[in-house]
Amino acid sequence: MSLQITGSGEEIAAVASLPWDRPLEEWPEDPSLAEKRGISRHVVRLVHATDSPTSEIYAVKETVSEFANREYRLLRELSHLGAPSVDPIAVVEGRKDSNGEELPCALATRFLPYSLPYRVLLSGDVNAHDVMTMANALALLLVRLHLLGFWWGDCSLSNTLFRRDAEGFAAYLVDAETGEFQKTLSDGQREHDLDIVHFNVAAELEDLAISGVLYPGMDPIRASDGVIRRYRRLWKALKEPQLLDASDRHAVERAMRELHDLGFAVEEVSVSLDGDSQSLAFQPKLVSAGYHQQRLRELMGLETEELQAKRLLASFDRYRGRESKPRGPIEASAQRWLREVFEPITGLVPTQLQGRIEPAQFFHEALEHRWYLSEKAGYDVGLDFAAQSYISQILPFRRDSGVEVRA
Repeated sequence: MSLQITGSGEEIAAVASLPWDRPLEEWPEDPSLAEKRGISRHVVRLVHATDSPTSEIYAVKETVSEFANREYRLLRELSHLGAPSVDPIAVVEGRKDSNGEELPCALATRFLPYSLPYRVLLSGDVNAHDVMTMANALALLLVRLHLLGFWWGDCSLSNTLFRRDAEGFAAYLVDAETGEFQKTLSDGQREHDLDIVHFNVAAELEDLAISGVLYPGMDPIRASDGVIRRYRRLWKALKEPQLLDASDRHAVERAMRELHDLGFAVEEVSVSLDGDSQSLAFQPKLVSAGYHQQRLRELMGLETEELQAKRLLASFDRYRGRESKPRGPIEASAQRWLREVFEPITGLVPTQLQGRIEPAQFFHEALEHRWYLSEKAGYDVGLDFAAQSYISQILPFRRDSGVEVRA
């Protein structure tokens, strides 16, 4: 069998040029990429698509043909549904070395920019809030997958990548090998996934504790319990009816806003009135994740994480609130905010520091830095000054983007 590549048409040429006649463990790997590679039961390498250091980065995994093709199809379906997961690029079969010996099948996926595995993040300068928001992000990821009818089967920190998202993290699935789609998941299937993630997270954190790199005072079991509690709170809010006061004319509106605040757009609800108790049963029927992302995308065309979008929209709302009345269309205000506020601030990052942090994350952290400096000074220092201060004092030392810090 000759080399056979199945994948995205526009990237086949780049994939085909990789050294498929060599075992993956012999592929050269840039040290700056190696630290972004998590632990896997398979041989995995991160490689540039071309010789250019700015070219696309692929994660290549050796496995058996059946599993590679199955995972490729699952990742394509997850991507099509808008799930937080890596993009599949290609399945490579029929590999042989220079002696004609068969080599394992390989699956190539697109590496997620500005992301790092949990071991790198938790071995760095983190605090209790960071750990909590990582747990929340993993719980939210599992909720989103379950809403799509996807049973993961091996939910763990190792099979997840994390990206900064305003004051928290966003979690992405990177290994779907054990997963499967169902029309809807039963409670038993969801509980099975929860049992798996509960065990995996506790074991992974215990391993870090034994290695001496875990956040001091952190209990792996309690942290794992936190993932489960967060999942159950989210699932209850999204799937179970809420009893509201029928005499409160704003009760339904508030219930909708609470779901929006959790980051979910509500596409359909069911509201029923109990005449005896005069209570309303508010039941979300169809929900989709990314409420703030969608609103920001529609208004400004920006692609961000959910909490980043929420922060940018809050800045825009304050900007629009200061506009003279009568205000024009909100779309026109959004474009002015982009030109007058967002783009000038993100444009302050010098060339040599670009790529360390996403523009939306930089804008959020400049706002946070402004608050810190203003509290210290006793007056508003202004966003431009705060951004310049952030660039000189903090940005050169940032590593969560995965960019190597040079001495």
